[in-house]
Amino acid sequence: MGEGHKDEIVYGINPVREALRSKRRAFELFVAEQAGEQRLARIVALAEEAGVSVRRRQRQDLTRLCGSEHHQGVVLRTEAFRYAAFEEILATCREHAGTGLILLLDGIQDPHNLGALVRTAACAGAQGVIIPRDRAVGVTPAAEKAAAGATATVPIAQVTNVVHAIDELKEAGFWVFGAAATAESLLYDQDLTGNVVLVVGSEGEGIRPLVQQHCDVLYAIPLLGGVASLNASVAGGISLFEAVRQRVSTARR
Repeated sequence: MGEGHKDEIVYGINPVREALRSKRRAFELFVAEQAGEQRLARIVALAEEAGVSVRRRQRQDLTRLCGSEHHQGVVLRTEAFRYAAFEEILATCREHAGTGLILLLDGIQDPHNLGALVRTAACAGAQGVIIPRDRAVGVTPAAEKAAAGATATVPIAQVTNVVHAIDELKEAGFWVFGAAATAESLLYDQDLTGNVVLVVGSEGEGIRPLVQQHCDVLYAIPLLGGVASLNASVAGGISLFEAVRQRVSTARR
């Protein structure tokens, strides 16, 4: 399912560093003039080792180039982000002998939420993140910036049909747990130590009804006050690290 050969802009110290370290082809590195930070010097050295042209530009030029002021003085022109194949993620999980962990995002719209979820999934040791091809945000430069380099460390696959992907994961031995605010069961009552898929829905709408129907279990995260729901990236983070907690506790026994 890898796709696209168009150029893309990656910005921010961590995303640019990870992009230069990855197998992704890079074309030009733009660095703010008079920027002398040690972290930028390391990135320039990485680019030069890889044969990537390094060009100095005014900071405002970098802002125009990437459409954001949060570039930290470094912008990389590279080939478009390459998604992993869904089958690659399944193959990786098979190597983990019954302890696979996958995050499936059903319609995240905000690139910052997507980036935060990818970053958290990487930190939780997930073998992959699955997102829909349509009606959801993809891995944009803003998402890569929010992921702080994690898009280069955890495979991300786009699928045309989330329900079909869930069915394939079930056939591969995964239990599918969906976060739903109205569920009667709680997250903390679930056994998340085996092959697990955690499904997090879109901001505001949550998991679509048809996708909910294909989950094995729907769970809620208990809220003790405040507003009626959690931010999608926070809900995903809580869920992922409940799985981590259980796995670490099991390993220590």
